[in-house]
Parts: sequence; C-alpha cells; structure tokens
Amino acid sequence: MHFSTQVKPISYLKANAAEVLAQLTANREPLLITQNGEAKAVLQDVASYEQAQETLALLKVLALGNQDLAAGRVKPVAQVLTRLRAKRAAA
Repeated sequence: MHFSTQVKPISYLKANAAEVLAQLTANREPLLITQNGEAKAVLQDVASYEQAQETLALLKVLALGNQDLAAGRVKPVAQVLTRLRAKRAAA
C-alpha cells in the first residue's frame, strides 16, 4: 500500500463524500486527505480500523510479555498448569 496512490484534496472529499466512503469500504485502502497541499488526515474503513486496533493490541501484549521476560517475571509452565488445574477443580 502506497499513500501516494490514494491522495485527495479535502475539496474532493467534500464534493464526493458518499463515493469516497463506498470506495473505502470496497477497496479497504486508506485515503490520504490534503489541505493546502499538506497531508492532514487519513480516512479508513471501519473493518480495517478495527483490524489495525486488534493488531496493535496483540503487539502490545507481546511487548509486555517481552518486558516480563527481560525482568525475570516468569514461572515454569508446569507450575502455571498445576495452579490453573487446581483453580478449575475448585470452581
């Protein structure tokens, strides 16, 4: 994906909002909006936005896991499984 292929001025968005939204949904490619020749915003369909947010959340979980690993905040798998099984049996 190259933003250079999906660049429109804000005047185009104002005049063609419904068409722009339909294209965003169909193509699932973001659209860079310019104002006075400068990039000002990126429009994206909802499904792509949600997917990006889920990806970011997973990356954050991985980063936190790596921090725990580096800090030595880890336990052996066998110990964790024993604790989880005990909790399940008690419930």
